[in-house]
Amino acid sequence: MRVMFLIIVALFFSGCSIKEVKPWQKEILAKESMQFSGGDGNLRKFVNHIYFSKEASKGGSGVAGGGCGCN
Repeated sequence: MRVMFLIIVALFFSGCSIKEVKPWQKEILAKESMQFSGGDGNLRKFVNHIYFSKEASKGGSGVAGGGCGCN
């Protein structure tokens, strides 16, 4: 019984491997179509609304302004 358990555990861990993610694979995963909203503007607005409601903050997702901090 114990030997069978050790064999199963050894087979389970031998199937696991750590592969390095290549830069060109990261590019594919970073595309807008691979994001949660999938390029849908309404869904993106909805997700951002939920995020900002939970964080009690707004902004930080766009382009930076002049730098003085006086909006």
